Amino acid sequence: MPAEWTPHRATWIGWPHNASDWPGKIGAVRWVYGEMVRKLTAGEAVCILVRHPAEAEYATSHLRRAHADLKRVHFVMHRTNRGWTRDSGPIHVVRRRGRRRDKAIVHFHFNGWAKYNNWKLDTRVPETAATFLKRPLFDARWQGRPFVMEGGGIELNGAGTLITTEECYQHPTIQVRNPGMTRADYAATFRKYLGVSNVLWLRRGPVGDDTHGHIDDICRFTDRRTLVLIRETNRRDENYRPLAENWERVQEFRLEDGTRPEVVALPMPAPLWCDGVRLPASYANFYISNAQVLVPTFNDPQDRVALGILGELFKDRPVVGIHAVDLVWGFGSLHCLTQQEPA
Repeated sequence: MPAEWTPHRATWIGWPHNASDWPGKIGAVRWVYGEMVRKLTAGEAVCILVRHPAEAEYATSHLRRAHADLKRVHFVMHRTNRGWTRDSGPIHVVRRRGRRRDKAIVHFHFNGWAKYNNWKLDTRVPETAATFLKRPLFDARWQGRPFVMEGGGIELNGAGTLITTEECYQHPTIQVRNPGMTRADYAATFRKYLGVSNVLWLRRGPVGDDTHGHIDDICRFTDRRTLVLIRETNRRDENYRPLAENWERVQEFRLEDGTRPEVVALPMPAPLWCDGVRLPASYANFYISNAQVLVPTFNDPQDRVALGILGELFKDRPVVGIHAVDLVWGFGSLHCLTQQEPA
C-alpha cells in the first residue's frame, strides 16, 4: 500500500446522507464537503459514492455553489449506510514490475467497527470500486474467515512500516474485530495483503473516539522517516495519561531499516463538547491530497500552532485548514471521510 503523500489519481468520499451521524448538523456538514471537494479537485479527481442519480444531482448543486471543479468529479452509484470512506472504502495496493504498476483493491470486510448493526451496504463498497475501476479485488481472510480492518486503524510509510494500536485491534472485549488474533497474526496478515514488513503498536487514542483507538487520530507519517504524535500538556485533562503512554512507547520504535523515526509533537485542541459528549477533536486527522494538506481546525488557539508545525514538515504542498467543528460531531473528521486512490 503506497504512502498517502504519493501521487493520487483520485480521492474517494461518500456523500453524507445519514442524519444520525451528525444529529442536527447534516446541512452544515454538506457545505463542509463542498469546501473539501473544491480543495481536492485542485489537484486530482474525486469519486463520490451516491445512492442514486437524484442524490448526484443534489450533490452537484452543492459542489457548484462551492466552486468545485465539476469536470474532476465522478459519481459512483452505491447505496451506503454512512460516509466514513476511510474505513469502508476501497484500499488500493500496487505491485511494481519495472516501469509497470499493477493496481488492485483489497476487501477488508468492514463491519461497523464491531459496534453498529447497519454496515452491510458499506462493506460492499470495495466490490463496487473494483467493478468501476476494472481492477482485481483481493479477499482478505484469516484462518478461513473474513479479516476485518479499517483504513483509519492503520498508518503506513509506504516503505514497509505500519503503525496501529492495541486499543483498536488487541482489546479482548471491546469492539473486537477479529477474535483470537494475536499481534503475530496481525503482522502476518498485514504483510500478506499490504506488503509491510514491520508492524508497530501504540497503546490507545483520545477520549471520545467511537472507533476505539484509530491511529489516524493519534500518530501519522509525514514522510518515510517522520512521525507526528499528538500530545496533551494539561495534566488535569483525561487524555493526558493515555497520550503520555504513547510517548513512552514511541521511544522504542524502529523503522523497517532499524533506524529510529523522527517524532514531532502535535498539540491537542481544548476539549470540544456537544450535548454533553466529548468529541475526538485531533489535528492528526489531516488528509494529504495532491494539491495540499487538509487539516481539521476547531476555532481554537492551537489551530495556528498545528498548521505551523505541519507547514514546516510538508515542504512540497501548502497546508490549509478546514473548519471541522461540525464534522467532528460525527466522531470523525477529514481523514476519516477520505480514501486515496494511487496514480
